[in-house]
Amino acid sequence: MTERPSDSHGGPEDLDDEVLISSGDTEADFASDDDSAWAGDSLIEIVDFSEFDEFDGEDDDALTGWDDEAEAAARLRQWGFETGDVDATLTEEPEWLPLVAIVGRPNVGKSTLVNRIIGRREAVVEDIPGVTRDRVTYQAEWAGRRFLLMDTGGWERDPQGMAAQITAQAERAMHEADVIAFVLDATVGATDADEDVVKVLRRAKKPVILVANKVDDSRTDADAAMLWSLGLGEPYAVSSLHGRGSGDLLDVIVAALPDEGSGRNTEGGPRRVALLGKPNVGKSSMLNKLAGESRVVVDSVAGTTVDPVDELIEIAGTQWRFVDTAGIRKRVNEASGHEYYASLRTKSALEKAEVAVVLLEAQEPLTEQDTRILSLVTDAGRALVLAFNKWDLIDEERQRYLEREIERDLHQVSWAPRVNVSARTGRHMEKLVPALNLALKNWDRRIPTSKLNAFIAELVAAHPHPLRGGRQPRILFATQAGTRPPTFVLFTTGFLEAGYRRFIERRLREEFGFEGTPVRINLRVRQKRSR
Repeated sequence: MTERPSDSHGGPEDLDDEVLISSGDTEADFASDDDSAWAGDSLIEIVDFSEFDEFDGEDDDALTGWDDEAEAAARLRQWGFETGDVDATLTEEPEWLPLVAIVGRPNVGKSTLVNRIIGRREAVVEDIPGVTRDRVTYQAEWAGRRFLLMDTGGWERDPQGMAAQITAQAERAMHEADVIAFVLDATVGATDADEDVVKVLRRAKKPVILVANKVDDSRTDADAAMLWSLGLGEPYAVSSLHGRGSGDLLDVIVAALPDEGSGRNTEGGPRRVALLGKPNVGKSSMLNKLAGESRVVVDSVAGTTVDPVDELIEIAGTQWRFVDTAGIRKRVNEASGHEYYASLRTKSALEKAEVAVVLLEAQEPLTEQDTRILSLVTDAGRALVLAFNKWDLIDEERQRYLEREIERDLHQVSWAPRVNVSARTGRHMEKLVPALNLALKNWDRRIPTSKLNAFIAELVAAHPHPLRGGRQPRILFATQAGTRPPTFVLFTTGFLEAGYRRFIERRLREEFGFEGTPVRINLRVRQKRSR
């Protein structure tokens, strides 16, 4: 009778160290059998293919000569594995599209209008001023015309502290845009601050469309008409919350778009890099340092970044698409308001990225929160680079303690390249690119089937799976089902214990490298029909 796992990850209740170690093996060969919260077994998916009976009645050695790549790929597709090539869109050059900037005072409904135009709840919205802080770009389409929509933070008179940076970002958006949509709250009317915004808009010398928001019904149309006094032409009454008048507004925006835009569409294009970490770990500072400008708002207050911010950055002649994300808090499930939605946007940015740079504070002890963030990256199957930020703040004694913490707490991602940097001073930022290239190279790596089976045969001969219940499961055939991350399929005569699977993964890394990428191992267990 074939042994079955008690759960999808082969929990500790299934393991017995004394049984797992056979003659000729050492304790180290099958080390790390604990299935902790985020450890290596989260990278191993047990796939049940009992509905297929291709192997039923065959000899154990029937598949050992299966080294033909085309035949292996055909079988894998038959059993539901994706074996396609790398997405071609990742190598396409970014295109240039017209850029429309949405500007205005805080809490006039800019982000709500953005969500209405793009047709989804992408921008974080909350009924308090100051939620949006950076320039965030989205792709939109209307009447067959594609363009970019840039959401901005609220412009303020005489701003102080963080508000000054938010206002500067909004003014930068005015100068970069091809068309400006100036949003006002029609129920409030034109204020002194709005008149100051008009002066800035005139200096930008760009087409301006006046948007009277929060006109929910015909009774408030008169409020919108009062905005003629600003001297910017006809105010277009809309309700971004309910959609009233949004179609007419989009017709006006599309009519004002130039033939050639100044905004780069970053969908596809260069390799995508997500900056992840705890709040206030230095993600935004790193993006600004790499970009060579104040691209995003930076403040000592944790949680400054809310929306993911994309930026195309050229380093050593190669373009990268870096994505600054909101810090992942310790108890994200207990978060509310914009903090909760910011965490969702961070996870979405990770899913779209190819490689994640996880920032860790060098001067602070590693925490459970750090390991959970690393678990998030490995579970998503993304390439990984560890960046120990604020290296300029630590001394030699702290470096020794840090090495011990890494060995103790980060052993499950020991395969990830490490870079010691300082986002504030720019120290060793140039070392980030070789680490990214190494991680992505291994993330895309494919091992020939013949070479893989020769390695597995040698490995199993030297270290066979221990007996369980008087029977010994055997590996009949192995192949790589896919890349991004490297995914291997083992065809076996029985269930392989979690410790043995991790042993195989470790030996795969020793033989073929795979630095910077998780490795997934799937099992196809042969099921014998009862006679």
